[in-house]
Amino acid sequence: MSKLLLTFYGDDFTGSTDALEQLALAGIRAALFIEPPTPAQLKRFPNLQAVGVAGMTRSMAPAAMEKELCPALSKLKALGAPHVHYKICSTFDSSPTIGCLGRVIDVVTEIFRAPFVPLLVAAPALGRYTVFGNHFARYGIGSDGEIHRMDRHPSISRHPITPMNEADLRRHLAKQTKKKIALFDILKLALPEKECRAALKKVLSGKPNVVLFDALCAEQLPRIGGLIDEFASPQRPLFSVGSSGIEMALAAHFKSRSSRREEALTKKSEIGNRKPEIDLSLLASAATNQILVGSGSCSPVTEEQIAWALKSGFAEVPLKANAVASNESENEIRRATEAAAKLLQAGRSVIVHTTRSGSDKRIAAKLKNNTAQILGTALGKVLRGALAQSKVRRLCIAGGDTSSFAARALGIEALEMIAPLTPGAPLCRAFAPDSPADGLEVVFKGGQVGAENYFGIVKRGKI
Repeated sequence: MSKLLLTFYGDDFTGSTDALEQLALAGIRAALFIEPPTPAQLKRFPNLQAVGVAGMTRSMAPAAMEKELCPALSKLKALGAPHVHYKICSTFDSSPTIGCLGRVIDVVTEIFRAPFVPLLVAAPALGRYTVFGNHFARYGIGSDGEIHRMDRHPSISRHPITPMNEADLRRHLAKQTKKKIALFDILKLALPEKECRAALKKVLSGKPNVVLFDALCAEQLPRIGGLIDEFASPQRPLFSVGSSGIEMALAAHFKSRSSRREEALTKKSEIGNRKPEIDLSLLASAATNQILVGSGSCSPVTEEQIAWALKSGFAEVPLKANAVASNESENEIRRATEAAAKLLQAGRSVIVHTTRSGSDKRIAAKLKNNTAQILGTALGKVLRGALAQSKVRRLCIAGGDTSSFAARALGIEALEMIAPLTPGAPLCRAFAPDSPADGLEVVFKGGQVGAENYFGIVKRGKI
């Protein structure tokens, strides 16, 4: 019988490490893989309670998404966990043509036979909130930036590939699927427990395919976790879509449930009977002399972080996106690799980036739907070549869309969390056989993550 509580498929690498962090902080031993793990891979990670797959569907067209997801989700379902989660960015940026969440929901109805698909995008700890179906986001995770409605967000509303121009998540998703979408709003969530469950039952009486859950504060997540867990079992796993709010909600519910089952804590190996060997919330990662950063991010947040780092002694190696997109790609990768390696050998911390402000709309148009793949793969090749010629042991990759391709080019097969660093972007240990990235400390950072001095934080470790 499976001991897994949850499996998840992340639509990019940075978001997948966010889910990994939330599980680890809750005392749930989890590992993140590039592909659905084989039995041999699972044996390297005994006593796992959660398994994740870091995918790359966020940057794919719908047909490619379906081809990727059908076998991957079927394999995750076969692992026997009661919950299978499709992890998305908490900004919900997607479109009918790229990263189509509607297509995901259409696909899963053929694989899972659960009564509905819970949709939870809010992640209050990351500055993401949903109120009456409308979504809001802080400018910069882990910062004190202002909170904006999604269609007015200074960065996310202007994304070059999937601009978020609709704050009502039901309306946004309705452009991608014909499935019926209902809302479990914040007023229903605030009802006493018995009435809250009755309210959900009434919503489900309308036979929606998807139920969107509001959430404004972390204290509401255990309630959501309890509501959706009632519909999950190993025999009939519940498929959900959402941010790491799903992991936060379920982990909080499991902990609360276990605390009410004191006898089970000493008899069964479910969450709550084993506390993490180390309180991960108190862990501090050590400082390091230098780091290597690869950025394919197009976020103004990352642009500001690169500018801060350059003023603080970091060196830069621009990876010219126009050259990468042409028949000069290999020459450009070679040039950037040699430049980065030379700077690392001189003891500098180095940022390799695809232009200071990421891949702009002109480059995106030129590369059509392959922007993330082409730039991310090139970035990963440069990082791998530079690592092979240096002794640097800490790596940071910035950019949600490009991160999955960069990780694959680096030869990374799996990750386990080492310590928290910044919300949504933990420090991890890479498993990368036959690659200079093997055993490396690595952070995958979404474009919106971190304060201005983020790369300084990665270098010195958590204080």
